[in-house]
Amino acid sequence: MKAVLVVLDGLGDRRCRSLNWMTPLQAARSPFLDRLAAMGETGLIDVVAPGLPNGSDTGHLALLGYDPFKWYTGRGPFEALGAGLTLTDTDVAFRCNFATVSADGAVLDRRAGRISSEESRVLAEAIPPMHFDGVEIIFKHTVEHRGVLIMRGDGLSHKVSNVDPHGRETKVLKPKPLDESTEANRTAQLLQQYLEKTRQILENHPVNLKRKQNGLPPANYILTRGAGRLPNLPSFREKYGLSAAVVAGGALYKGVCRAAGFEVVNVEGATGTVNTNLNNKAAAVVESLKRHDFVLLHIKATDTLSHDKKPRDKAEMIRKIDAVLEKMYESLPPDTHIAVTGDHSTPSEIGDHRGDPVPVLIYGPQVRGDDVKYFDEISCAKGGIGRIRGTDLMTIIANYVGALELFGE
Repeated sequence: MKAVLVVLDGLGDRRCRSLNWMTPLQAARSPFLDRLAAMGETGLIDVVAPGLPNGSDTGHLALLGYDPFKWYTGRGPFEALGAGLTLTDTDVAFRCNFATVSADGAVLDRRAGRISSEESRVLAEAIPPMHFDGVEIIFKHTVEHRGVLIMRGDGLSHKVSNVDPHGRETKVLKPKPLDESTEANRTAQLLQQYLEKTRQILENHPVNLKRKQNGLPPANYILTRGAGRLPNLPSFREKYGLSAAVVAGGALYKGVCRAAGFEVVNVEGATGTVNTNLNNKAAAVVESLKRHDFVLLHIKATDTLSHDKKPRDKAEMIRKIDAVLEKMYESLPPDTHIAVTGDHSTPSEIGDHRGDPVPVLIYGPQVRGDDVKYFDEISCAKGGIGRIRGTDLMTIIANYVGALELFGE
């Protein structure tokens, strides 16, 4: 038997005033997901821990069965792996944003007006690898305003603070050592030199000059955060006896799965944004399941619309996803189990992550079932799965597909 795990990023939500006090999932009333919930088993997941807001990095680690309190070393390495870069054990990797910063260092827009991937790619190409005191620093664009940065050389440490202040009209922070080591202090100093140099390149780049002329915020600074080293994860196949693939647009999700030994399936039109090609991604899942036992399908759009505080659009996107998932399911082998959940909650009238549990459903030929009829945060609270932690999910799925060996005699 085989399994598909669909992760709708930022799926969990709260009752919204603009939706007559329904969550976007309730307002969407998606017929396929509701049908799966009615035929399958449902519950709630505290992805990392009850009440603890988590990122997509720690969320995906947990959903795949890797305790983030043990294995998480920072988001940067996963972003780098997902961008197709190869890391050594001593590299330090950062997650980055192109941002708009004023002359006095105030952050005016953390995403540079959500600058397009095309413009960002041109800007990234203008930033060559640089060398400071024997350390090579490489920047690579991923999608939209996002990118990754790698520091490679001796005497480095990932114990370096974020430059990104996570707020508008807040001054850019200087990288600081997070411990008293010589390596952390050196890494922070070299990173600061690099950021100052790249700002000079970006400030007068033709792309940014044109954006200014058109009244758009220039992408004139690189904000770094999530410094980390590559974690040595045990392979997914070793843990569950399942070969696996991931279908995703964003680098982070590809990177987490690549670190766990998944095949990364690159799909035309999978942008990691609202305009991603859902049909191509669904077709890639069907094809990947011919070669693998397990496929993770990640869809980012629900989280993007939550961060943009658009609950109505989030509900509409859920309906679109629902229709695509129904067509995909019709093409899957009849013994396939399918699970649907989120990696965290992003309440769409707040626009940021919160520690609320996310709904989960599992449907397949071996699933016991329950009395729940709808897939939403309120209905699933009554489901047969109960309320579990994210690290429990893969064990439950692997049990249903018969992949686990007996524990004990």
